[in-house]
Amino acid sequence: MTVPWKGLAGRLRNRYVGAAAILLVASAGAAVLAYPEAPEAKAPDLNSQIATLMRGTLEQSDPEQHNHAGHAAAQQATPAAVICGVHPYGHEPAQATTLDQVRTVYGFHLCGVAEQKRPWDVAVKLAGPVILDLSTSPPGIQVVEATEDVKFADRLRQMFPPKYADLASKEALAESEMADLRRRYDTAAGLA
Repeated sequence: MTVPWKGLAGRLRNRYVGAAAILLVASAGAAVLAYPEAPEAKAPDLNSQIATLMRGTLEQSDPEQHNHAGHAAAQQATPAAVICGVHPYGHEPAQATTLDQVRTVYGFHLCGVAEQKRPWDVAVKLAGPVILDLSTSPPGIQVVEATEDVKFADRLRQMFPPKYADLASKEALAESEMADLRRRYDTAAGLA
């Protein structure tokens, strides 16, 4: 029996196309099982929510609330914006999985008081380890400062749990957070 080449080629092509279609459907199904939600549909993680809350709380507060060692912005007819970058170290209770369960946040802040046309390099800055008390409304803000009798490192260890105090003595802002802070500061100060 002779088989025409065209008929054989057509049957082989149909088998390969069918196998490719099955493979494509199986791959798509595996992808859906591995990634059930689209990345843009996912809610921000708790650490991102805490960072957003920290930034918003500090930026909406009067600079006097997180004033350091008497640094203050010059009095102006229009209040200067406070622009902050933050780095959360952790929260209590540590087992909290949602923002409404968090009572205390430990982190670092660097804020610039954005007075009009005042460059970042000469702006009043407020920086250092900070604690936010979320059990009050608005959240309470406590900065770590040395006193006449207590050195900064000792005060930090008095106020922060050991695991967060260790981080606070080593880490400040990530480069991306610092770049975002500078961009937002320049815009608020009318420099961008």
